[in-house]
Amino acid sequence: MNPETWILLLTAALAAGALNAVAGGGSFLTFPALVFAGVPPIAANATSAVAVSPGYLGSTLGFRPELAALPRPRLWAEGAVCAAGGLAGAGLLLVTPAKVFSALVPWLLLFATALFALAPWLTGRRGGAAHPAARLAGLACVAVYGGYFNGGLGILLMALYAITGETSINTANALKNLNSLVLSLLSVAAFAWAGAVAWPQALAMAAAATVGGYAGARVARRLPPKLLRGGVIATGLVMAALFFARG
Repeated sequence: MNPETWILLLTAALAAGALNAVAGGGSFLTFPALVFAGVPPIAANATSAVAVSPGYLGSTLGFRPELAALPRPRLWAEGAVCAAGGLAGAGLLLVTPAKVFSALVPWLLLFATALFALAPWLTGRRGGAAHPAARLAGLACVAVYGGYFNGGLGILLMALYAITGETSINTANALKNLNSLVLSLLSVAAFAWAGAVAWPQALAMAAAATVGGYAGARVARRLPPKLLRGGVIATGLVMAALFFARG
């Protein structure tokens, strides 16, 4: 790749890391940047997953006290479901014909953008305590989606916990980060085993996203949250429109 393409990818990863640190939506930048850089869509999705995955570890470590307070059986059960769901979603992506996935991409981007736009409403809908089996079934569906296409995963997890009766926002955030890390690691392992990852781009973007996450968390505290959310939504809509235009 030429220097201009590398600049595009690293800039997208830096911005994605910053977005994920404060609002989410980083995959709206890394995935399209890889596609526009000439990486095939399925490989771009796999490579994007690798690029943003380090951020989940840092976020999980930040919520260690909340996780330590939860029953170990619950953590193990949810982790196992997310691991299986992440692998299933990754496997589904790998057997999806390239033309089919390319046709799905703009719709997936629109779906993820809609989730992001509706996030305050979705995560604010508090439900009663759900039966553990019902919560695990919902978690399995979200995990499969996350393994297939990462966009909007965090929002879906937060909404699931709110609807199934999780009353503490910090606990929900802790579980969201931990389970995102688990399913991301398993799906990335599946992508790597299948040879679907463009490793030079993935490793360089992962480093840039980590730097972006650190810097973004410091700078974005000074920015109005509505401005950040509006920027992410606008980015998602523009990227979806560009993919529709590409046919």
